[in-house]
Amino acid sequence: MKPTILFVVLAFFASNVLSQQWTEVKKENFSLITNKGGRILGYSPNSGIRILSKDGYAFKDLNRNGKLDIYEDWRNSFEARAKDLASKMTIEQIAGLMLYSGHQSIPARSRGFGSGTYNGKPISESDAKAYDLSDQQKQFLSKDNLRHVLITSVESPEVAARWNNNLQAMVEGLALGIPANTSSDPRHNAIASTEYNAGAGGKISMWPEALGLAATFDPHLVLQFGKIAAREYRALGITTALSPQIDLGTEPRWNRIKGTFGEDPYLSADMGRAYIDGFQTSEGLDELKDGWGFTSVNAMVKHWPSGGPEEGGRDAHFAYGKFAVYPGNNFELQMIPFLQGAFKLSGKTKMASAVMPYYTISFDQDKKYGENVGNGFSKYIITDLLRNKYGYEGVVCTDWLITGDEGKTPDVFAGKSWGVERENIAQRHYKVLMAGVDQFGGNNASAPITEAYQMGVKEHGESFMRKRFELSAVRLLMNIFRTGIFENPYLDPETSKVTVGKAEYVTAGYQAQLKSIVMLKNKQNVLPLQKKKTVYIPKRLSPAMRDWFGNLTPEKLDYPVNMDLVRKYFNVTEDPAVADFALVFVKSPMGGVGYEKDDREKGGSGYVPISLQYSPYTAVNAREKSIAAGDPVVDPSITDRTYKGKSFTALNNAELKTILDTRTAMADKPVIVSVEASGPMIFSEFESKVDGILLGFGVQDQAILDILTGVEPSGLLPVQMPADMKTVEEQFEDTPHDMNCHVDTQGNKYDFGFGLNWKGKIKDNRTEKYRKR
Repeated sequence: MKPTILFVVLAFFASNVLSQQWTEVKKENFSLITNKGGRILGYSPNSGIRILSKDGYAFKDLNRNGKLDIYEDWRNSFEARAKDLASKMTIEQIAGLMLYSGHQSIPARSRGFGSGTYNGKPISESDAKAYDLSDQQKQFLSKDNLRHVLITSVESPEVAARWNNNLQAMVEGLALGIPANTSSDPRHNAIASTEYNAGAGGKISMWPEALGLAATFDPHLVLQFGKIAAREYRALGITTALSPQIDLGTEPRWNRIKGTFGEDPYLSADMGRAYIDGFQTSEGLDELKDGWGFTSVNAMVKHWPSGGPEEGGRDAHFAYGKFAVYPGNNFELQMIPFLQGAFKLSGKTKMASAVMPYYTISFDQDKKYGENVGNGFSKYIITDLLRNKYGYEGVVCTDWLITGDEGKTPDVFAGKSWGVERENIAQRHYKVLMAGVDQFGGNNASAPITEAYQMGVKEHGESFMRKRFELSAVRLLMNIFRTGIFENPYLDPETSKVTVGKAEYVTAGYQAQLKSIVMLKNKQNVLPLQKKKTVYIPKRLSPAMRDWFGNLTPEKLDYPVNMDLVRKYFNVTEDPAVADFALVFVKSPMGGVGYEKDDREKGGSGYVPISLQYSPYTAVNAREKSIAAGDPVVDPSITDRTYKGKSFTALNNAELKTILDTRTAMADKPVIVSVEASGPMIFSEFESKVDGILLGFGVQDQAILDILTGVEPSGLLPVQMPADMKTVEEQFEDTPHDMNCHVDTQGNKYDFGFGLNWKGKIKDNRTEKYRKR
């Protein structure tokens, strides 16, 4: 055989051998390709993409041009791939990438929050399956090029996995084949009650609220949580966590303090760092590069530069709470959890991959441009501080709906365009872009972004705006490439089923709940209780009220705990006279939101106090004049938001009567109170009347019962418990550890870091490390 012919033959066989370095297996609705020594690829045969073979490896031809582009070659760096893809995108496609969807329920609800239709009908009236895409989802994915989807409740892990596969198959077949980056607000809590934890409440391992995690004073436990939560998220198709919330809880009346790691900046920094390391870091075979990989979940840390110091405790989801104030001059201290925690990780990923500014106007903190606008609109807050001064390179995404119009009254849940209320929607988008933000939370339509682009072209020219858009596109794409879903975004529903809520994960979450419970009082060592003794548990009167979404819950009188569970621990009686002891389960005071329409209709400003006590409260010690005020849309005549002299009574004030009535009924027999706490509260109303107090931050009934009957408590207070409302009114919203704390009849001070175990006051390495500074 001639040498030339031999070479051709050998080359032919070598080519065939190389072409066999990958194998393909067909799954239910997708195919998996295994590259020997390379990446696993997943694709949908129905998406229309082709598989390319080069150097013996398989690659996805996502743009269907018949050649291997840089962004399609998984051997290239994340950055090179992101830059190549960004350069190929149209402005309309980048605008879609900049969108982050409104809340999506799987399946879509028939009405209300998270609602949607299937072929024009609610799911109950259609032939759709729970994992089908809704009409609205198909619209924003195809027409608006949206690729970032926020999901809330899911019917089951299997449904979530199948929905994910349908979602990814659809976008894989569109344009450049960019996969969807699906996200979630915190969903590992036991209770779902607000817009920002609507995915919580079950079918996944359950952990305490963030404030409960902080009560463990144990960053290693939080790191474990992050690792477990990331695996459960990925099994649901979720690649971005809209968490952790590392705002400092220095304002005790703020209703979002339960989502923080408390008021101490250094504890919050350590907890936030551990949380993000756990979520973002892939290890071993799961790692692709620099700690990123197949178990990684992007952490969108919030809320820069801390949304905690809300004046009077009013929350910025509503116009009545749009101002954060700094009477203690602690603007920089509020950033410590970001600068020393989220941006200074121990793991390889180095820093949180995304940041969300809060709605608040950081009042009078813009030292360069002199603007008082919401943080997402502020060039000083985003570009001058976050980007330039502190070197943050990741994605910045607005909080949800900041470009929308606010409601007709300050208590309406609508757009949150604080400081730019008089601008139109496109102008607000443009201001956000010029501030240095990359993404718009809660916006499903790309038209205002492309309109903002044209505004920029008129002011700065086409080249400038194209570069500006590509800069954001690269940041956004990097977070998708890092999680490996460009290669394989598909899930095996059976694997998802056995991963989410896995027994060992549930056990770890439950152990964390136990460690989060704080024992505040144990008079004469009444605790632990002996099992099978007889207990009296009074019923709870729950007031009629509307939840975050406006749904009305009627008043009801019922047991506050699962009585079948209680009977596994104790004998139960409805007669206090025959009981050995009483357990009273209460919720911390529901002290209002700081605004009442009735007050406004009666000629007042509408601003009223937020109370941390059950009994009626009159704000005699409030500020004479508010630090911040002004609302050009709602009522420009209101230039002072003081509520001094006004009164408020907690909605659940019946809790106090229940405690005191139980004390009377039990005579000299022990009364133990278990508080389901959402933040600081006033204990002086009842502490002297009871023998034991436990504090839990979003834990299951069983955890409380286990502590009551012998599991030793180890939790510590992550926030101060004030002596009275006078000290609450006189403390500074931006300053930690500045209240007079309650001192109980045993001489214990309910200060930051306080907690009891069976031996007495806890003193260990935690209390030494995180002592007040």
